[in-house]
Amino acid sequence: MKLDDHGQPIVRAFNAARLNDRMIDELIGLCRGVLFDGAISEAEANALLRWLDANREVAGHWPANVLYRRIARMMSDSRLDPDEQKELLELLVEITGGPAPDAFVKSASTALPLCTPLPKVLFPGKLFCFTGKFVSGTRAQVQAAVISLGSEVKDSPTNNTNYLVIGSIGSADWIHSTHGRKIEKAVQLRTEGRPIHIIAEEYWATCIHQPA
Repeated sequence: MKLDDHGQPIVRAFNAARLNDRMIDELIGLCRGVLFDGAISEAEANALLRWLDANREVAGHWPANVLYRRIARMMSDSRLDPDEQKELLELLVEITGGPAPDAFVKSASTALPLCTPLPKVLFPGKLFCFTGKFVSGTRAQVQAAVISLGSEVKDSPTNNTNYLVIGSIGSADWIHSTHGRKIEKAVQLRTEGRPIHIIAEEYWATCIHQPA
């Protein structure tokens, strides 16, 4: 890899990806700041919209693109009514994962990409992928649970993956505090029309104990 005079990579694609990651982290931080007092004002909504307008290169990437579309629609009349305030607060909670479950957990996982309505979860012959940390057990334990019901497990989402299960606890290995590459890949695959369902550990756990 070619380096500049300061020892930094000069490959444009590498630098663009690194900048994108940095800007997504900044946006997550801004969203958490807005959520600090449990309310959102028109001024705060406008500030988020101005940030997204000023950073169009990241506004097209998930999850910034979701927030950009929604907040631009809400602020099209330059005001934020009570219903829009509630909707925007709920969206920010989904993006950030809300507060961490307890003082020993660094962060919660994002709820934004979860399927709505909840899909039927089948096991025999289905392909699962897991990401994050799980209240239900270790990664090996949750994988073994679906394998025992006739499913297969892959380390990363593929075109044939049926379910990505997101652990309730954010992982220190994720590139961002609320999500990692597996979630980004699954969102991309779903956008492309691939048959992948993104579900939370809590819902998966109810299905694993009551398989169809």
